[in-house]
Amino acid sequence: MSNTAEGYVRSELRGYIRTIEFYHPQSNALPGQLLQRLAHELHSAGNEEECRVIQLKSAGEKAFCAGAFFDELLAVSNEKEGTKFFMGFAHLINTMRKVPKFIVGRVQGKLVGGGVGLAAACDYVIAMEGAEVKLSELAVGIGPFVVGPAIERKIGLSAFSQMAMDGAMWRTSEWARRNGLFAEVYPNKELMDASIERLTHSLAKSNPEAMAEMKKTFWRGCEDWDQLLAERAAISGRLVMSPFSREALKKALKK
Repeated sequence: MSNTAEGYVRSELRGYIRTIEFYHPQSNALPGQLLQRLAHELHSAGNEEECRVIQLKSAGEKAFCAGAFFDELLAVSNEKEGTKFFMGFAHLINTMRKVPKFIVGRVQGKLVGGGVGLAAACDYVIAMEGAEVKLSELAVGIGPFVVGPAIERKIGLSAFSQMAMDGAMWRTSEWARRNGLFAEVYPNKELMDASIERLTHSLAKSNPEAMAEMKKTFWRGCEDWDQLLAERAAISGRLVMSPFSREALKKALKK
């Protein structure tokens, strides 16, 4: 477990199921330290013989993940630091892609920006009604460059471009299910958790080697993402230093 004044990452193994939970007081946003801890715990679970399936969840009820931590992003003082910040998301997504275990996402609330990318990098997502999604990066002078490949892979170019261009619009959980971001959507937490328990326990009884090979086939065609996401992080690192972005971030933090 990793606890800080700005949140935590907790991990627990029960019956071949490794549950990884993260929390941040600002709507489960992801500062650099939490991004690193999440990637570390996922990587460790991938190498753990006793783990056959991973459940990824966040604490609380209202928000699954608010994406990038704006306070930290505004503190970036140069392009190199900006690129390093966005590389945290690149490393996390690539870790999720490479982990030889299925990752089942539990989405109980809203997702913004990097949070949408986090859900898209899961192999299967079970959500609640009210778990609305949006990509708000353009409003702060950047774009969903790093998380874009994961989202586009899940929902297709047309739906991704709609989200990226109209970053002020919330899409419903049903929209997310219909476009493939969510596999299942339930009206309450009890039904959502019951479905997650059913699926994870079923996978825990399955052949680990077969599941690892299946995951390889699901992610085929993404082998260049180490380089691609690094290039995308550099774009975001450059744009976040623009006068437009600095001013937009300051206004966002005042809201």
